[in-house]
Amino acid sequence: MNVYVELAKPSDLDELVRLERATFDYSCISRRSFKHLIDSVTAHCWVVREDEKLLGYALVLTRKNSPVWRLYSIAVAPNARGKGIGQKLMNELIACARKAKAKAVSLEVKSDNKAAIAWYQDCGFETVDVLASYYDDGSDGLKMRFTFDPESP
Repeated sequence: MNVYVELAKPSDLDELVRLERATFDYSCISRRSFKHLIDSVTAHCWVVREDEKLLGYALVLTRKNSPVWRLYSIAVAPNARGKGIGQKLMNELIACARKAKAKAVSLEVKSDNKAAIAWYQDCGFETVDVLASYYDDGSDGLKMRFTFDPESP
């Protein structure tokens, strides 16, 4: 069993779209958007594979001259949950953000997604704002942020 993290490639598009639809029932990222993001210099999309099977992805957006990276989406295949796949992705993106000298990583999450909120808190994220009616279905969101310790390497 060989589990590894790598940057997504155009050949991953079909698997990414399948995983997206299996994970989310709202605001799904389209194949076209995934392709654009994989090709973009201001986005990073990591995938976790076991042997050749895609088990999860994390998509981060960056902006020139901004010290904050935005975790746009993270997903783990339903049959791979609870195996540390999300943590592998989170560790990779935080390590890359730190190496790039980012000051923080931010994200938005549905306010009723208690499991995700608890996991983000376990990863070191803190709630910094409530976003009223943020999602397409009218539900509220929480803005969360992981801030790097200025003393850390």
